[in-house]
Amino acid sequence: MQYKVFFINRKVKNDTLKFPKGILANFIHITEMIEEFGLSLGKPYISKVEKELFEIRAKGVEGIGRSFFCTSKTKEIIILHSYIKKTQKIPQKEIKIARKRLKEYKNEKGIV
Repeated sequence: MQYKVFFINRKVKNDTLKFPKGILANFIHITEMIEEFGLSLGKPYISKVEKELFEIRAKGVEGIGRSFFCTSKTKEIIILHSYIKKTQKIPQKEIKIARKRLKEYKNEKGIV
């Protein structure tokens, strides 16, 4: 096992677990593959959004779910924000939430 997946807080965990059944099943499958193969998994499962921000691209018959995450030097995947995708492009408000939580995580861990 290369990586371990964590949620930044209980709210993010609860939001993610509220995904519709099909999307949630795909999300869990992708996180299991990330734990085994790491970031080399690539598209269509994960993609880089920005310098330190990635997304899990979960799909189901109900639609598309996205979960932003960052990584740590200790091979942790930290889920920062999850939402159901309703537009082609990533909404800026969703990215802003993920960026804010990434900054909070880095401050908490003392990462500059």
